[in-house]
Amino acid sequence: MTRNPQAGPGAGLVIPRRTLLKGAAALGLSSAFGAPFINRLKAAEAHPLAGKKIEMNVLGIAGWLPSSLGVKMSPLFADYVKERYGYDVSFGFAEAPFADLFQKAATSLATKSQEYNIIISDSQWLGALAKAGWILKLNDAIAANKNLQLDWYSQTVIDTYMVYPDGSKDIYGLPQEGDTIALYIRKDMLHDPAEQQAFAAKYNAKLPQTFEDFDALTMDEFEKVAEFFTRPDKQVWGTAMQNSRVYDFATCFYYPFLWSQGGDIWDAKTGQVEGILNTDANAKALEQMKSWLKYQPPGATNFGIAEEIDVFQQGKVFSCFQWAAVGLAMINDANRDKVMVVPPPKHGKGADAKRIYTMGGQPWVINAFNDEAKMRVAIDFMNWWYLPETTLEYAKRGGNPCDKATLSKPEFDTINPWNRAYKFMLEPGRSRDFWHDPKYSEMLAVQQEGFTSYLTGQTASAKQALDYVACQQQQILYDSGTAKTEPTGVCGSISL
Repeated sequence: MTRNPQAGPGAGLVIPRRTLLKGAAALGLSSAFGAPFINRLKAAEAHPLAGKKIEMNVLGIAGWLPSSLGVKMSPLFADYVKERYGYDVSFGFAEAPFADLFQKAATSLATKSQEYNIIISDSQWLGALAKAGWILKLNDAIAANKNLQLDWYSQTVIDTYMVYPDGSKDIYGLPQEGDTIALYIRKDMLHDPAEQQAFAAKYNAKLPQTFEDFDALTMDEFEKVAEFFTRPDKQVWGTAMQNSRVYDFATCFYYPFLWSQGGDIWDAKTGQVEGILNTDANAKALEQMKSWLKYQPPGATNFGIAEEIDVFQQGKVFSCFQWAAVGLAMINDANRDKVMVVPPPKHGKGADAKRIYTMGGQPWVINAFNDEAKMRVAIDFMNWWYLPETTLEYAKRGGNPCDKATLSKPEFDTINPWNRAYKFMLEPGRSRDFWHDPKYSEMLAVQQEGFTSYLTGQTASAKQALDYVACQQQQILYDSGTAKTEPTGVCGSISL
């Protein structure tokens, strides 16, 4: 990969090489670190920070409960290292909305600042942060720390949260919050005998009732359910999706229509977009996404995460395609007994029907410019974060861990109402991430503009919108050297 010449040797690995070579005694922890809490040594272990006070700062996503969970649990880490290693640590938390967080992180890291020692990054930012030499390449730290050598639940976890460049062995992130799209359902409406009878009379079919029923459900079949529960006269609609131009909202909810029906967005090896994204089949998928607006509340073209939470909590929608990570907000005391969370439907018909939805979630990344003490604390924290006791506690507080040991516990599926659907969608082939390219933010901005221009009626044709996006992205990637070919001549005459 390309290295930042200002970052020095080791792709921005500012921590001294001699420290890395000390292995578990320096960057890592002793083999006893992974032992259960009950087996802790009574006396503090020898540690280079013993007797010191360290202040750490985490940058995370404003209003995003999984991010705040990591900081709310930090006092447990402080108690742990005080007892075991004899040093004091405190954590501050800075935040910004999804749409602003990358810029806030980049502005600070570009100055080689230690303002944020650990960052909760969106997965797609790995390329931009790593290529610039701003975040720590973690391979040596993982090799030196057995507690970081986890068996992850699926390859999807590694591909989404850890590796850059795609397909390489270079690791720059560790999963903080796993996330997949799930379908939140009002089970009180679904299980109402009167509703079941009315649905059967109208469609000569049964309303799906169980997790397994929704596992088998296609979008065509679910469309009847959404239509059935769309009752504008009663201010109730069948479903809600994210269609907003803000950040990646429309993108993440269009991709399932595209991927599940055999489409793709680019060739990651060559950087080719034109001719791959803007196909007739993908245009039809975008048309399908727009057609679902008739089952959604007025103003749905502006819906993002928060808007979906609002209409679901207010009882204005029967269902929501929503992130599993938002379960803590979607399900509250008022509706807890009325909600079930299931897999989102497959696309297509019969044996050919598939479900491939967009991955969400965020990795931890470590500031490459941390001094030696803060770097040590950051690695200590990661070792603690992936202890079995910590990951289970995180799940009990509403977080979504990604390691196979925690997700395979018999009780995991019932800890939270969304856990089973989250784990189901984390299985290989059911969810995928998109670009980790350093030009992610530029490509996303163009794409959000194009997709939502069609969804809101500003651009009449789905194909025109995709042509525009493909041409613009091809130029971005060609200019950056990722794409081997420049946009074709037709691109000069395409606009929204």
